[in-house]
Amino acid sequence: MTDPPDLLTNRPNRPGQAEMADPLSEVLRSVRLTGGIFLDAHFTAPWCVRSKITPDDCSPYLATPTQIIAYHYVIGGRLVLALEEGATPVEVRAGEIVLLPRNDGHTLASEPGLSAVAANDLIEPGVDGGLARIRYGGGGAQTRIVCGFLGAEEAHNPLIATLPRVLKIDVREGASRDWVEASLKFAAEELAAGRFAASSVMARLSELLFVEAVRLYASALPEEETGWLKGLRDPYVGRALGLLHGRIDAEWTAEKLAREVGLSRSAFNERFAALVGMPPMRYLASWRLRIAQERLREGRGSIAQIAYSVGYESEVAFNRAFKRAFGHPPARWRELQRALSNERDGA
Repeated sequence: MTDPPDLLTNRPNRPGQAEMADPLSEVLRSVRLTGGIFLDAHFTAPWCVRSKITPDDCSPYLATPTQIIAYHYVIGGRLVLALEEGATPVEVRAGEIVLLPRNDGHTLASEPGLSAVAANDLIEPGVDGGLARIRYGGGGAQTRIVCGFLGAEEAHNPLIATLPRVLKIDVREGASRDWVEASLKFAAEELAAGRFAASSVMARLSELLFVEAVRLYASALPEEETGWLKGLRDPYVGRALGLLHGRIDAEWTAEKLAREVGLSRSAFNERFAALVGMPPMRYLASWRLRIAQERLREGRGSIAQIAYSVGYESEVAFNRAFKRAFGHPPARWRELQRALSNERDGA
């Protein structure tokens, strides 16, 4: 068996950036996305299935994903994807990948307007530990896809929050097209031969596909737009975002971040604010509180433990900042969230 091509490593540096890590890959590592390919599906027209990835689909790779990004790669043929709420359908052809950053329920079909069956009802276990399979349809034109996911244990991910509900990319486009295509060809050949490549390879492939989708999407953003993805495109601000998200509890200052990315404090502050829309320390404070909010909602630790875990030196300072942002001190806010949850459970 031929070794798979290297993924997410040895990416050529841009001129003048020999020591600067790829910002998008840096941030992806910091938010700890883990993925894999779990399904090999063969369809013949007419066909239509209703799909949504579940935590069980992810279990060989990630035990308890809080967020799931679904994707489908079309190896052969074509399909039409439609969100359940009736958004404009998206046609996906061989060599293209469609991603659903928030794992919205959707249908996949040979053409619009067909009645759908649940994809989970069609899944057959893989042979000898291989990929699960679907073989379904009316005997007409063939479509073959592989389905995968990326999952995160943290519920709030700023990258995912900025993406549209559906992203489609052509792997034959973009700076990494040669080794993306080579990686996908390797995976497809393994599947065609009845072999299942190592899960670590499939996980890296999933990450690479997501990186390319986001990179292509970000590159098409209007120049006048600001925000998280706009900042991510910049080698200095993108590096700073990766550092902040990777070490949220560190004693960051604008001066420290500026030194880490190789800029003066004033140049870094100006660059960060222009691209992200706010100064770096305000961004960090906001992100720390969002993480703390989620940990309070999940009941993970005492107030003091949560405060320290997101970088506050004292519980008093954390209480004050939290109340200013959300209207209640953290203990009271957690009580209110539990009451709301109990009401929903009892409804």
